Amino acid sequence: MNKKLGALALVGASAVVLAGCAGGGEAAPSEPATGDLTVWLVGADTPQTARDYLKETFEEENDGWTLTIEEKTWADVSDTYEAALSSNDAPDVVEVGNTQAIGFADKGLFLDITDIQEQLGGDDLLPGLVEAGTYDGSLWAAPYYAGGRVVFYTPQIVGDTLPATLEDYIALGTDLTTSTVSGIYAPGRDWYNALPYVWANGGEIAVQDGDVWDAQFGSPESVKGLEMLQDVYENATVAPVDGNERLGNIAFCAGEVGFLSTPAWAEGNLTGAWPWGDEAAGEEVSNGCPDTYAKDLGAFALPGLEEGETAPIFAGGSNVAVAYKSDAPGKAQAALEIMLSSGYQELLAAQGLVPGIKSAASALPDTDSAKAQAEALANSKFTPASPNWGEVEAAQIIPDALVRIAQGEDVQTVADELDQQIEDILNK
Repeated sequence: MNKKLGALALVGASAVVLAGCAGGGEAAPSEPATGDLTVWLVGADTPQTARDYLKETFEEENDGWTLTIEEKTWADVSDTYEAALSSNDAPDVVEVGNTQAIGFADKGLFLDITDIQEQLGGDDLLPGLVEAGTYDGSLWAAPYYAGGRVVFYTPQIVGDTLPATLEDYIALGTDLTTSTVSGIYAPGRDWYNALPYVWANGGEIAVQDGDVWDAQFGSPESVKGLEMLQDVYENATVAPVDGNERLGNIAFCAGEVGFLSTPAWAEGNLTGAWPWGDEAAGEEVSNGCPDTYAKDLGAFALPGLEEGETAPIFAGGSNVAVAYKSDAPGKAQAALEIMLSSGYQELLAAQGLVPGIKSAASALPDTDSAKAQAEALANSKFTPASPNWGEVEAAQIIPDALVRIAQGEDVQTVADELDQQIEDILNK
């Protein structure tokens, strides 16, 4: 929150008293009468229309207040959020990944918002994201939006034959691959797109037995999936071994990709409705694919091992929370209510994001990618529900292991070592 505030309003009996939580400090007994509320959003997923709606609505409903939105990166969430949320200059409302929410809650960095769950939507809230934001029976982070990966393609590159099974997908990708074209865009550090191979074969990341987590990448089922993935790395892609998925859409638009598995909202990147790439960071900016590709853009859910089924995908998404050390938790909760309102959530849905409230889903576009996303999310899974999971992500041990597999190392050896690293973090 911006510390250049107006006079404090001593609200007496109506003061907002924060619920205590693990590791949390003393709650502020009063709130400023005026000030600037700070909201942190991650990346460019939230469209400008929604950002404008939030700022304008909040300022109209809260006289004397302004609202400032700051855009952060996913690296910030892993690397700098904890220190910022622990400081005396904490933001007020923050977006986090759905796999990271309970980790921050466990450290006492979020405000318990269970008492306003009904105002935020109650039974209308997306159940999977409610689960992701719930810890020890309390809600710490509200649903924001969900998203699932679908496979984009264009007939100009792949023809008219689409894969019916995961093995077909790999075989077609292999046939399409040349020295300059990836039949399947699969950079080594893209671990979200690696998980379906493990899950489709019956593998898991980790399972809990009592209080102990047992990592499962080295199980026979998971290894079989990772060996299928190694086949992709070696025969169906020329994507950078040590790269991530960030620039896949640019390669796709250059005619260098057959199948691109990416979040469904990325259709806007491919059509040009939503340019992609940070010029200031030295990245190439994509204004969409040439009409040759964009006009016939298609999408489908990643197929499973058997014809007629889909492979389980990672159910991505975000939650939003009030910082425990916000100087104006009441105003922060007011902003949160706007972000979960139908007016705001429908703007997210129009962008192709699955909204955090079920009733706003009617605003999703009637496109192949939206339909494919709904089909894919119907068979989706999450990462382990441990408050330490965020540390696993921050340590980058899964992407590091995948790079080793992409470089041709023995899958069983790499998987066993990865399991030990995961267990060391989850069980500490």
